[in-house]
Amino acid sequence: MTETDAPRQADLFASMQRAGRILFAATALLVAACQSIVPKGPGPAQPGPTQTGPEVTEGLPTDTLRHRVALLVPMSGPNAGVGQSIANATTLALLDTKADKVRITTYDTGIGAAAAANKALADGNKLILGPLLAEDARIVGPIAARANVPVISFSNDTSVAGNGVYIMGYNPNQSIERVVQFAKGKGLSHFAALVPKGTYGERAGTALLRAVEGVGGTVVAMQSFDRSAASITAAVKKLQASSSYDALLIADSGRVAMQVAPIVRKNGGATARLLGTELWNTDSGLASGAALRGGWFASVSDGLYGQLATKYRARYGNAPFRLSALGYDSVLLTVRIARDWKPGTAFPAARLRDAGGFAGIDGAFRFGRDGIAERALEVSEIGAGTFTVVAPAPRTFAE
Repeated sequence: MTETDAPRQADLFASMQRAGRILFAATALLVAACQSIVPKGPGPAQPGPTQTGPEVTEGLPTDTLRHRVALLVPMSGPNAGVGQSIANATTLALLDTKADKVRITTYDTGIGAAAAANKALADGNKLILGPLLAEDARIVGPIAARANVPVISFSNDTSVAGNGVYIMGYNPNQSIERVVQFAKGKGLSHFAALVPKGTYGERAGTALLRAVEGVGGTVVAMQSFDRSAASITAAVKKLQASSSYDALLIADSGRVAMQVAPIVRKNGGATARLLGTELWNTDSGLASGAALRGGWFASVSDGLYGQLATKYRARYGNAPFRLSALGYDSVLLTVRIARDWKPGTAFPAARLRDAGGFAGIDGAFRFGRDGIAERALEVSEIGAGTFTVVAPAPRTFAE
């Protein structure tokens, strides 16, 4: 369990403008300390008169001046790298905002989500940031709800949202809706899709059907595949045989899209516009080949994230995981609400649904009544060795 609060001599944080831009200043010194639990019981005998001091209790010391906020991420196990990256980003956010009213304590979900949640609540935390995984959010949510403590999870699984759990992860449904709207605006109306077998593919397929229906287009074909070369080829040939299309969604990672695209180009999709999901945003290698050139995908903006990544590397000596921005933005959200939140009282969860939303590294976002983060997304086009933004993200939800 690691506790972090921002020192008073942190670097300058420029106030957010309505446009949602964040200006980064030089990194200040980090103050981070590990809290040790002091066992009760008598110590060794000491000479001289007995003196009476404060009672020693387990857990974190009482703090009436700052908000107790728990960060639940994996600090051990296979996802420890992602968890550490998110934790480091929350520290940078505390430093940048000079957040002297917020204290964040990290709890390791790698050794058990229920144990981490129970310890966080026993320590008096009034808000939980995390966990990372949907299965952990399903465990933590009911535990936190009994204590009236909201959970802002970094998962993108919308099925765990609600009943005090808010989902902050990047939602593929919104990404698909945005790129379909853009494609329709460019005159494309006959859509097809290649979706991987499994939950993500099923949800991506459903999202495409709804998005295309919403813009008045037509889904002419959809095929699933299991990511093997034979399965991909068979799925593409079925698309070719079933109908013609002018836009094809490849609802998988950039790595898989690079495998699929050449097969599509040789089997009926030579002139089709290839579309992707938010997963493409994490793979710069997409721009290295010709088959995906001209493809479009919608995602959160990378402009401010590039600045965060530079600062992160300077401080920690390595590159952050892309999900670290969620940790940073969750702290910005907390600090904003903390201005009118009295320490020691329940977190004002209704503030999470502020109509104007919040601004962060990943742009504007807000939570709906369903607990799912709605995000302002941009559309990028894959070029020769680079990505180009062809439709900027709205800067606020008023636009």
